[in-house]
Amino acid sequence: MMRLHAPSLSRVAGIGLLFAALLSGCSSMTAQNPPGTLKPVNAVADAGDDRVMLKGADVVAYFTQGKYVQGSPQYRSRYQDVTFRFASAEHKALFDAAPQKYLPQYGGYCANGIAYAIPWGGDADTWRIVDGKLYIFGGQGSMDAFLLDVPGNIKLADQYWKAEVDGSNSFWQRSKRLVLRVPHYKSGEELAKEVAAAQAKKS
Repeated sequence: MMRLHAPSLSRVAGIGLLFAALLSGCSSMTAQNPPGTLKPVNAVADAGDDRVMLKGADVVAYFTQGKYVQGSPQYRSRYQDVTFRFASAEHKALFDAAPQKYLPQYGGYCANGIAYAIPWGGDADTWRIVDGKLYIFGGQGSMDAFLLDVPGNIKLADQYWKAEVDGSNSFWQRSKRLVLRVPHYKSGEELAKEVAAAQAKKS
């Protein structure tokens, strides 16, 4: 006799997140999933531009000034159907000469999220340059968790980006991995405890 089992609360919650993602606005879907090879990206529609990387943060300033600087619509470039804004004509020229040098890793999404195959979040003012590459994070907590094991987390993020996130639809990928979690998945609460424990050891 077949028995029917009620779905777990976590599975129900995951399905709810899936439907929430599917019901998200079309503008976000368009902004994050350009037709070019650079996708998905942490971009928004703004001031007539369909997809602006990192809400207009100047990606060159991280390298030349060592800080987050907001770009201006006055200085902008399109690369792989994504708009990049800059704080100066000089920064625009640097980007145009070598765009790959300044691109944030993983489409500008939170690097810690990509270590779990989830393209989600990413705040332009929370960042780190490692070995000449720009990594963006979804807040201080996400960055602190990533920094607990930089080589290991970069290895995981690179692996998942190449295997399933790069070229995917951000909404489908995010929804899939919020339900079907990677084997090493840790909740925000679990990561916060690990960060607190690591900081306690240092003090």
